[in-house]
Amino acid sequence: MAFLKVGSKAPDFGVPDQDGNIVKLTDFKGKKVVLYFYPKDATPTCTTEACNLRDNYKVLQRAGYEVLGVSTDTAKSHQKFIAKEKLPFSLLADTERKMHDAYGTWIEKSMYGRSYMGTARVTFVIDEKGIIQEVIEKVESKIHASQILGEVQSPPKKTSNTKPKPVKKTAKKVAKKTVKKVGKKAASKK
Repeated sequence: MAFLKVGSKAPDFGVPDQDGNIVKLTDFKGKKVVLYFYPKDATPTCTTEACNLRDNYKVLQRAGYEVLGVSTDTAKSHQKFIAKEKLPFSLLADTERKMHDAYGTWIEKSMYGRSYMGTARVTFVIDEKGIIQEVIEKVESKIHASQILGEVQSPPKKTSNTKPKPVKKTAKKVAKKTVKKVGKKAASKK
């Protein structure tokens, strides 16, 4: 199944958060929602992504966004992750993968030549009317908030790794060349 596309109506959901409260997309009517899917609590890349969103949470809120993380982890796992990383937003426990199926984020993956099913790291930015405004498929965990806010600039072009060779001229060599040039000029004037 493919991810939902920009312009699609975001499917509503009713999934428990870390405290067991049922969260619905309709709870956020009139607000923009960042719905980010991630594979697993407390893993290195997922932690980097969550912490980047945590560190930029106030900026995202000022821009009108509410952040919701989604994984197949349990509410208890989410509670530990939130407490450890001091996350200010809710994490949804989609243990039955209903949201994953609705958004197309339960995909076949491959690691070390072995195929398995898992969560795609993808973010849906949903506007105030419940329409998918943006789909970020290539999430860069360290700068994810900037991706959401549209502040990501293209990376600088890679330059050649070869360094220019330093000019090795000693004072004597420079002086000899100068003397030769001066000597030639003087000889041509005669």
